[in-house]
Amino acid sequence: MIKPNIELKDIKIVYNLGNSNEVRAANGASIEIYPQEYIDLFGPSGCGKSTLLYCILGALPPTFGELIVNSENPYLYSPKRMVQYQQETVGIVYQAFYLIPSLTVLNNVALPQIFGEISSAQRKDRAMQLLKRFEVDQQADKLPTALSGGQQQRVAVARSLVNNPEILLADEPVGNLDSISAKKVMDTLEEINQKDKKTVILVSHDAKYLPYAHRVYYMKDGKVDREVANPEKPQIKKTKKTRALVTELEMLARIYPYLSQEELKVKSIINYLTREVNIEQIIRLEKIVETMIKGRINKDRFFQVLSDPFARGGVGIHQATAKKMAEKIERILIESREIRRYRRGESVEEKEDTTKEKALIQKLRAYVLDMYE
Repeated sequence: MIKPNIELKDIKIVYNLGNSNEVRAANGASIEIYPQEYIDLFGPSGCGKSTLLYCILGALPPTFGELIVNSENPYLYSPKRMVQYQQETVGIVYQAFYLIPSLTVLNNVALPQIFGEISSAQRKDRAMQLLKRFEVDQQADKLPTALSGGQQQRVAVARSLVNNPEILLADEPVGNLDSISAKKVMDTLEEINQKDKKTVILVSHDAKYLPYAHRVYYMKDGKVDREVANPEKPQIKKTKKTRALVTELEMLARIYPYLSQEELKVKSIINYLTREVNIEQIIRLEKIVETMIKGRINKDRFFQVLSDPFARGGVGIHQATAKKMAEKIERILIESREIRRYRRGESVEEKEDTTKEKALIQKLRAYVLDMYE
C-alpha cells in the first residue's frame, strides 16, 4: 500500500503568539500528499496556502502540529541536515523569479550545485541540459533582465530542478505572466510531474489551473475547507467521487480559461441571475444570455428557452424563476442602453433639457441685442 510522502498534521502557524497582534496564518490544516502527485492548494489571498508551502519547504516551522516528509520531521533535523533537505528533497519556484541579476542565465541555474561539491564543468553541463529542455538555452549567456517574464520563470524552474529534488513547490508561479507565457510554465510543471515523476505542489488562486492537479485542497481561513479529486487524472489516493465534484473541476474551472470582454459581460449577468442551477444549465444559460445581449431574441423568446425542458434544448428552469430572470435581464439591458445614450448625450431627458436651454438662450440673445443694439 502506497503511503503519503508528505503529511501535514493539524498544522497551526501563529505569528506573535500570545500578543494582541497575534495572527493565525494556518489554523489546524491537515493534508496528505502521495509520491508523484500534482496537488493544488487553492484559495483566495490570505487563506494560508503559501504558509503551508513554506512549512513544507522547511522555512516556516509550525507553532503546533507536525510536518512529516518521507517518514521524518524536517524540523527535528540538525542545521546541516536541514540544508541538505532543502537542497535535495525540495525545490521551489517563486512568483517573482528571484534570479540573481548580475549572473548569466546559465550561472543562475548552475549556482545551487556549488554547495554539493560538484565541479564547474559538471554544474554548467547539468544547467545547460535543463535550459535546453525548457527552450531557453539560447539565452544562456544573457543576464536575466534581457529575458521576458515567461523566459525568466522557465529559467527559475530549471534552477529549482538542478539538484534533482523529489518535491517541487510552486508559489503562484504564473502570477506575473501573460496568458501565453503562463500556459507554457504550467505545461512545464505538468511535464515535470508526469515525465519526471516528481511530486508537484502548486499554490494558486486562479481556477483555470485546477485541471492540472490530481487533487485540489480548497483553503479557507487557514484550514482545509474541502478536498476535491480530478476525475480526469488517475488517483493515487482513493477519494470518493461525486457528480458535484466532477462538475466543479471539469465544467466550472475549465470553461473560463481566458475570457474576452464580451464573455465577461455574460458572466457578470450570469452571476447575478443564477441561484440554484447546475453547471450544465449555467453553460446553456450563458449562450442564451449572449444571444439576447446581441439583440437576436426578445424577452418572450428568452423566457421560453429558460423554461423549456433541458432535454428539449431549454435551460430547464422553473417558470416562475425564468420569468423573474427574463424581467431582470430586460431591465439590465434597458438600463445599459439608457446609460450608453446618456454618455453620448442622447437620453430623452437630456434632449428635452437641451431644447429648452437653446430656446431660452435665443430669447436672452434677442433681448440683449434689442436692448443694447
